[in-house]
Amino acid sequence: MKALVVKTSSLGDLVHTLPALTDAAMAIPGIQFDWVAEEAFSAVPAWHPAVEGVIPFGLRRWRRGMAGALRNGDVGSFLRHLRSSRYDCVIDAQGLLKSAWVTALARGPGHGPDRSSAREPLASRFYAIRHHIPWDQHAVERTRALFAAALGYARPYGAPDYGIGYLVSPDAGRGRSRLVFLHGTTWASKHWPEENWRALAAIAADQGYEVRLPWGNPSERERAERIAEVSSRVFVLPRLSLSEMAAELAGSRGVVALDSGLAHLSAAFAVPTVTLYGPTDPARTGVLGAACANVAPELECTPCLRRICPIGEGADRRPPCLSALAPQRVWSELCGLLPLPES
Repeated sequence: MKALVVKTSSLGDLVHTLPALTDAAMAIPGIQFDWVAEEAFSAVPAWHPAVEGVIPFGLRRWRRGMAGALRNGDVGSFLRHLRSSRYDCVIDAQGLLKSAWVTALARGPGHGPDRSSAREPLASRFYAIRHHIPWDQHAVERTRALFAAALGYARPYGAPDYGIGYLVSPDAGRGRSRLVFLHGTTWASKHWPEENWRALAAIAADQGYEVRLPWGNPSERERAERIAEVSSRVFVLPRLSLSEMAAELAGSRGVVALDSGLAHLSAAFAVPTVTLYGPTDPARTGVLGAACANVAPELECTPCLRRICPIGEGADRRPPCLSALAPQRVWSELCGLLPLPES
């Protein structure tokens, strides 16, 4: 059986989809998937052993110059690649108009969430077969339910298996004292105060850990450099590709993160991960893994699901929800997930 998955972005959403592929591979021996994913995230599907091919989708790039993308053949090349195979099942695991458009153009019966289940209700009109997927469950479980319904097997309810554990060396993290702090995220309202990162890095360094700080843009690099000033045991990493970042996470002893795709990737590798939540809801999109803690404040205004905090203070509208999470509390949560450094 050959199926196509349409889940174009973003990183966390792609990671959330991996357990559904593992379920399907267990239920239907020999099933193979192709996957349509945004170019920036096309490495992720290829990590799963059930994925045979990845079809890169350049929509983010095309939006910067659609006329040029049409003239130079980029769009046509994508459509030819998309339609070069016939599929037994095409699953839109995103439920957006952009993914529904791709699903409709693929060769095979299109499956997706119904109007009440899709993130953009109009997307459901593009599917030949629609499935009701209740919202009152985690995003990982919603995707597992959609795949089971589309492919016709009994939905499993056990702990999710992301299927990429084979990428982690058996001795990864053992005897090491390396931590990764993922201080970057997209929403302004998701950021933890920089002084808290500095305090947490100082605590970790005092306890004998080496702290590594990745970055993805100039402002994140500048923040990483300021955090690294607290100790010679805190290091700013060079800019890494997604595959290099995955290797860094997989080989670390533990991770502290904001709500971001890299936090979900860390959990998929079963790395002890503490993730800080404020405006977003860990019950719906929290990090799931063998050794994870999702830390959120108990405030009436959370989760608000707002990119900019409406009651934040200062020029950067600092959200009170994340400011309420003290570095010592975060450190205690991390210590509960991993042992002290080996001597």
